[in-house]
Amino acid sequence: MNIQQLEYIVALDEHRHFVTAAEHCHVTQPTLTMQLKKLEEELGIQLFDRTKKPLKPTPGGEVFIAKARRILMDIDDLHASVAGEKSGIKGEFRLGIIPTLAPHLLPLFLGHFVENNPETILRIEEMESEYIIKALHENRLDVAIMATPTDERNFKETVLFNEAFLFYAPIGHPLLNTEEIEADKLDVSGMLLLSDGHCFRNQALKICNKGSNESNFQFHYQSGSIETLKGLVRKGIGYTLVPELAVNGVDKEFMRRFKSPEPVREVSLVTHTSFSRTLLIEKLKTSIRETLPKHIEAPKEFVKIKWR
Repeated sequence: MNIQQLEYIVALDEHRHFVTAAEHCHVTQPTLTMQLKKLEEELGIQLFDRTKKPLKPTPGGEVFIAKARRILMDIDDLHASVAGEKSGIKGEFRLGIIPTLAPHLLPLFLGHFVENNPETILRIEEMESEYIIKALHENRLDVAIMATPTDERNFKETVLFNEAFLFYAPIGHPLLNTEEIEADKLDVSGMLLLSDGHCFRNQALKICNKGSNESNFQFHYQSGSIETLKGLVRKGIGYTLVPELAVNGVDKEFMRRFKSPEPVREVSLVTHTSFSRTLLIEKLKTSIRETLPKHIEAPKEFVKIKWR
């Protein structure tokens, strides 16, 4: 067994195709196939089911590949620590971000980060929280921006800010006549929610736990977009909760804050504990905190809403 073989099986797991994986590894397809066969003979197990299209790891292969990813990550971190980061960071890093943060947070900090770290490339992907957690465990992501805590013992979470939940309703809704909203006045059956899998949905349901989860609407709409929900509300369809970063000046007449202590979500940079590129985390943290709008501040009194 050698490092090159581990790189080959990880590439096969990512691309699920022999030719594509070989191209990624800059070798011929017969070479990659031969090395896989040698490794399987040495281990005494089959790592991939070749009868499946696309290629699929066997149960034993999934366990081995996960460990291979961790070994390769440790090797990469070892090289980085020997080279030393000093005052700058170089190379390519994989960043995951949840969909309810991406459209509002990325435009704020990304330009600042790129300008100040010209030798760094970020490969960014929007992913739901559970997929991010899986990808961090499998070394398919280096760092993530997501709602925390994750309650994962092998993760390190660097808190960036607390973001308030806001009530969002159509003009004329009776609760807009109040200066602040009480959560126990909200009925879930009249609320527009993001689709299953979004941590923001779980948090919204924890804030508004009154009434049945059965919708009052004459339609069933699976949405992953806060902006879509806002658009529906402005047309008089239900009400919803939105994160503070998702609102702007034109939203003022549609929104109200909750009474203190305000419900908030904690937003953090999350890495696996084995990830040692601390300077990358510091640079990301600096860019994000320096470009946040001034109104995104932790309330004096708040209650943190978990999503798990």
